[in-house]
Formats: sequence, C-alpha cells, structure tokens
Amino acid sequence: MMPLFGKKDSTKKSKKDGKEQEKSSPSLEDKFDMKDVLGTGAFSQVRLAQSKEDPTMMYAIKIIDKKALKGKEESLENEIKVLRRLQHPNIVQLLEVYEDKTRVYLVMELVTGGELFDRIVEKGSYTEKDAADLMRQVLEAVDYMHEQGVVHRDLKPENLLYYCADEDSKIMISDFGLSKMEDSGIMATACGTPGYVAPEVLAQKPYGKAVDVWSIGVISYILLCGYPPFYDENDANLFAQILKGEFEFDSPYWDDISDSAKDFIRQLMCVDVEKRYTCKQALQHPWIAGNAASDKNIHGTVSEQLKKNFAKSRWRQLMHAIAMVHKMQRLALSSSNSMDIDEKKCSTIEEAEEVVDEGSQLSLV
Repeated sequence: MMPLFGKKDSTKKSKKDGKEQEKSSPSLEDKFDMKDVLGTGAFSQVRLAQSKEDPTMMYAIKIIDKKALKGKEESLENEIKVLRRLQHPNIVQLLEVYEDKTRVYLVMELVTGGELFDRIVEKGSYTEKDAADLMRQVLEAVDYMHEQGVVHRDLKPENLLYYCADEDSKIMISDFGLSKMEDSGIMATACGTPGYVAPEVLAQKPYGKAVDVWSIGVISYILLCGYPPFYDENDANLFAQILKGEFEFDSPYWDDISDSAKDFIRQLMCVDVEKRYTCKQALQHPWIAGNAASDKNIHGTVSEQLKKNFAKSRWRQLMHAIAMVHKMQRLALSSSNSMDIDEKKCSTIEEAEEVVDEGSQLSLV
C-alpha cells in the first residue's frame, strides 16, 4: 500500500546508484478487473470488481477522490484505522488499501443482500423471534467493536445490510465513516442521524460506547412496530423528545408485543447513561438470550408501517443487478474455461448495468 496522502514511507523506496527505485508490489489493476459503478457519494464511487486470480470472487471497491476530500483526510485515515482493527463475521471487512496520485481505493467485502427493512417487507412471515435474532447479531458485533475500543456513532437501519440474498443470511454492520477510537480523546461532537442519536450527544456532554446501545434500542423499537419512537417534523421538538426519552408503546401496534420486548427496549433507551444496559447486559436479557420473544406473526402491521414511514430504499433499484451478480458467480463456478468466464461475466454485468439507476446512492462500506 502506498502511504496515505503523500506521507513518507521508507519501506517503499530504496536508493541505488543514486537513483530512487520503487519496490514492485502488485497494483490494483494487477489484481482486479473493475466492473459496474454500484453507487456514488459526495467524495467517492463504489465499483464492483472481479479478482483476476479467482474470477469467482467479487468485491466492492470504494474509490475516493483525494481532491474532493481535501481538508477531510483525517476522517478517511480514521475510517481506515478503525476498519483495519475490526475483524468480525457481522462487520463489513476492509481487505486492502491502495493509493495513487489522485485516489485512494478501499477493497471491501461485497455485501449483496440488501437493506434490513426491505427484507422484512418482502418476507411472508416475521416474528419477535426474528427481530431478536437480528438484534443479537448486531449486539454481538457492537460488543466486539466496543471491546476493541471503537464506537460506531451512526448505527441506523440503513447501515445494517444482509450479507447475501439467502433466506438465512447474516446481517452486516457497514459505514464506519463516523466511527471513533475511544482512546483518541474525549468525544463530544454532535454527530449521527437525528432520530437515532442518544440524549447525551444532543446535550453536548462527553459520551462513549453507550451511544451505540441507545441506537440499537431505537432500531429494536422500529423492528417491532415499523415506525420510529421519536418523530417530529421540527428538529427542536424531536431533540426535546429524545432528551427526555419520551416514547410510548402505542395501541394497537404494541398490543401483541411481549412485555419482555418492551422491557428490553426500555433498558437500551434509558436516558441515564449509568443505568443504560451495555451490549453484554443486553445480550443476557431474556428477550435475546431466553425464550421470551413471541413467535406470533407480526408481519402485516410491521411491514405496512415500514412502507409508510421509510421511503423506498435505493437498494430495491439494485435487486435485479444483484441477482445478476449471483448469476455471474454461478456461471464462473460452473465453467472451467477462464476465457469463457470473462465473456459470460461481461455480458451479465452489462445486463446488470442497465438495471441500475446511474444516480442511485449506495453505501457499501
């Protein structure tokens, strides 16, 4: 990897006969064939990439424009530092980093299963047990993060993605752009997404890992009713609700939800940071660890509310394209001729590209 943002790296160059010679290491182009644009952001573009060594392997490469990033280099370095520290089955993995004069390239695991809410809406049946299983995976990943001294600071449903299209696919935490190492100083910056932000962040008090637990509480609430616990068109009113921790379990939406689920949410969305559960405590709660979660089908009411309260996801536009990626992988696996694979892949990629709206926003990391 080249040094980020032009910093000196003594391992890369050696002086010989008065001339500087670079040690040769494989470049991005040596290792990957760049394919479709999967999405674009303010400073970056995410592209599908195929391994040259193993054409069955596909990745997401986040390409960051250094010029556009000027003045914000620290946040990228922070994101890379955080991702390098984290290796967990429910966290989208950073695999490699490359750099040239104008861009930084983050090679990430390709996550193709779509967003959390879309999957719930598409399901035929959905129960508290399903929601509890999802939250267990999230809590285990966040507990691991916290043990590594990392606070995510922006946990929200859009950052929870299914690994693949399989019915029993695991859930993945993505987007570590706002993450922070606890040892990098006191955290007091107001950041995150309004409806999911903890009261202590809004109160501009120093805060820590407990902010992630609050966000998990908000997500759990939505998973059981399909609408957010705090909502107001006016941000000042929304923040006032959050600061007081004012939320209800409204009838009829919560009538069929177990008392254990409600207690779990109260322990996570507790304004008093000292009394709020940690991830470890939450994982021990009977709703997660025991048999307290109901198996009554709540799909009808939850999916109806999700459709009403959460705008159509950008992921849905990509569903056909993602199906194509799976088709490509199957073609590659069933073919022994690598030349044949490339031709087939090229044609399916082009088909997929037609489906993807060029302007669609997609966060894969």
